[in-house]
Amino acid sequence: MKYLVVSDNHGDRDILVDLAETYRGVVDKMFHCGDSELEPTDSLWNDFLVVKGNCDYDPEFPDTVVEKSGDDTIFMTHGHLANVRSGLTSLALYADQVKATIVLFGHTHEIGCEVRANVLYLNPGSIRQPRGPIQLKSYAIIESTADQFIVQYYGRDHQPFKELHFVFNKK
Repeated sequence: MKYLVVSDNHGDRDILVDLAETYRGVVDKMFHCGDSELEPTDSLWNDFLVVKGNCDYDPEFPDTVVEKSGDDTIFMTHGHLANVRSGLTSLALYADQVKATIVLFGHTHEIGCEVRANVLYLNPGSIRQPRGPIQLKSYAIIESTADQFIVQYYGRDHQPFKELHFVFNKK
């Protein structure tokens, strides 16, 4: 299964339209980890599963999403309610409750992926306002196979950041 993950576009609708048009039919699912600053009725949400970020004020956005896809159970939240700036402990508790194999979040605007206890935790960074040590406007694609999680980060031009390619073996 292939998943596109994007977050924190902060009102830049055009980049989401571009991603949807580029990847519709190419990936199995597209996830938006919040802070879109778009309306919950936007037609883009026909392509993306989306959660509410701290800059999304409409209560129609869900705080979390649990999505089953193939052998994966994907838990997604923006991260502000799980205190992700202080670590992944709260996310791990949520992941355990729903038996997630993949956890997606944003909020920090910082690229990051790691596997803990056979669960992939991924922050795609921000497609508009990157922060932290890796200052790249980015999104990620996860390929989940029977044996591996393969993660590749991309720029707004859809070119891969070669140094941001990760392979994690599943147990």
